[in-house]
Parts: sequence; structure tokens; C-alpha cells
Amino acid sequence: MPPPTVFQIRRLRQLWRSAGWPCQDLLEVELLTRGWLERQRDGLGRETLRLTDAGLAVLHQGHQKNRALRNRHEDLVERMALELQRAGRIVWRGLSLRAGLPREDEAEKMRWVNAMPDLYSVRQTTVEDYLEPAVHEIKVSRADLLGELRRPAKSLAYLALSGQCWYVLRAGIATVEEIPPSFGVLIAHEVGQDGGLRFELGRPAPRRAMRPDFGTWMALARATPVAPPLDDGQDGLADA
Repeated sequence: MPPPTVFQIRRLRQLWRSAGWPCQDLLEVELLTRGWLERQRDGLGRETLRLTDAGLAVLHQGHQKNRALRNRHEDLVERMALELQRAGRIVWRGLSLRAGLPREDEAEKMRWVNAMPDLYSVRQTTVEDYLEPAVHEIKVSRADLLGELRRPAKSLAYLALSGQCWYVLRAGIATVEEIPPSFGVLIAHEVGQDGGLRFELGRPAPRRAMRPDFGTWMALARATPVAPPLDDGQDGLADA
């Protein structure tokens, strides 16, 4: 039997959370014939769907896979944030920023979208022209990457919010040529058994002169930057 698809696992999750009312579409036919769902009737003859033990096992496996991907994603985000801090940048995670997309013609109204880059950073400087705001988007799954590339508005929002944009890819999920040329590419290689990482430059990001707008400044003011790493050479002073 082929492995469950994302759509099948999503429908199993929806039925598990709901009262099990059927949609009666072909996706449910697949789940029923695979033995992951079963039909039940109440005293009034109304039919509902219930996950079987096999269906629960499929749902659990999907949850474990998603958890592993989230952990891998968070590990790579933390490591990239550390690299940016070592390069003298102030870093934020989980920002919700509002970006105005460029107009295709003068008659078109400005289109605003919300973007949540994995990492947003600026240089530590008091001169606004030298801030060089940057976005780093982390991808550890090919499916997640391709899904984002199919939504060009999200990529355009990253470009509107920063002077340079990067995709940080786990090694093996994509080639540099698959990433739009307006983005730089960093490839994260796992090194050794301890989960260490080595970053390889796939392509430098094009740089543009850019100043954060007022909305971005307000979002940065409300948020807390990623805490800087401890200086190992000073760790023992507290005990002393």
C-alpha cells in the first residue's frame, strides 16, 4: 500500500476533531477502502465516519513526521540566527510584518500582504543607510519549499521588506537553480553525529539600498530581538 498523502492525513485529522459527518467525496472513498475509516449509523439512520485503529496509526505517524520536521526547522533557525549575530547583526524571529507589493501599472492600487519571515535582521549601526535589512527563510522540506515558491506574493513581500533575501536550505531538498535569482541561497550540511551544521554559499543575494518603513520600525519596537549568545570566556565570572 502506498504511503498516505498529505491530503489524506489532513482529512483524517479533520474527522478526528469533528463529529465525523461525511463529505462523501472521492478522498473519503480512498480512506474507507484502505480501512482507515469506517461508517457508523445511529438509531435514526444517520451515517457518520469513525477512524479505525489503522487510521489512528496513520494519523499518529503523520504527527510524528511533522514534529520531526518542526524540530529540524527550529534547530536550523536557531543556528542561522547565531551565525547572523556573530556577523554583527540584530536578529528577530516570528515577526509579523506588513508589506506593500509593487504596482504593475499606475491604475492598480497598492496591495498589502502580511509576511512572517523566519529571521529578520539588521546590522548593528547608528546610521540608517547602513542597516542592510535582510530576510532569511529556512526550509527543511522540499514540499514546504515548493509550496512557498508557488505563492509569489510571499516572496515579493520578503523582497519589499529587506535589502537582501536568502533561502537557507537543508542539503538535498533543492538545487540552487530552482530558487528565483532575486534570492541568495545558503545550503546547510549536517556534519558529524552530534547534529552539527556547515553552511555552504550556493549563491550570494543581490543587495539593494533599502530603509525599513515606519510600519516595520513599529513592529521591531514591539518585538524582542533574539538574545545574544553567552560569551564562553565570561561564563565563570558569576560563580567567582
